[in-house]
Amino acid sequence: MEYWLTSLITHSLIYSLFIVGIVSFLESLALIGLLLPGIVFMATLGTFIGNGKLSFYPSWISGIIGCLLGDWLSYYIGLYFKNWLHNLSFLKKHNKILEKTKVLLNKHSMLTILIGRFIGPTRPLVPMVSGMLKLPLKKFILPSLIGCILWPPIYFFPGIIAGITINIPTDSSNNYFKWFLLFIAIFIWIGIWLTSKWWKTKNINKNNMNIFQKNIGFIALIFLLSGIIGLILIQFHPTMMIFKKVLSTILF
Repeated sequence: MEYWLTSLITHSLIYSLFIVGIVSFLESLALIGLLLPGIVFMATLGTFIGNGKLSFYPSWISGIIGCLLGDWLSYYIGLYFKNWLHNLSFLKKHNKILEKTKVLLNKHSMLTILIGRFIGPTRPLVPMVSGMLKLPLKKFILPSLIGCILWPPIYFFPGIIAGITINIPTDSSNNYFKWFLLFIAIFIWIGIWLTSKWWKTKNINKNNMNIFQKNIGFIALIFLLSGIIGLILIQFHPTMMIFKKVLSTILF
């Protein structure tokens, strides 16, 4: 998969941006997005940005376009195929998430659409359910637009960090820096992943949960805080100046 992406991305800018747009589109598309590991694909693309094979801003724009197309197509799928969707066995397996999404959309539509964009299981469901509930377009378009603007760079970022770190010249102090940065990225990624798992357990009766499920929110918080603290501490490492310089050339 990575070799295929590398060969296409290094072939031409048009292919590169097309891939970013397609990945963003599929990640946002009703039902299809449930089957794809969004953070893995987007972080992989971020790695290509970090090592200079992809340009950041064109990739961001391509990601926004793909995301918006996926969101809006999902909305109309929900709007026009509501009855058919209710009979799908695939959706019945995710019925608890579906019902929770409906409740949240009825109560806080804008916040649910915006936050749902960053949570794996709800990202492809929220636009579709918005259509199924016949949520007015004026309530759907603005949070969808904001979410699609913010989502690509946030999901690219772990990969960008990895791509830059790989290309930093190796010496004894840099090895320490690279491992420290790697652990920070892993802790933050695990924290985000556990947060999405915690969201899914909110509808489960606590009596039916194991010890891990009961404490998953607390565990997620520990990982996220550890990653954030590590991110603060690493700012004082001398190699951070090299890292910031490379990052600034990518972003500016």
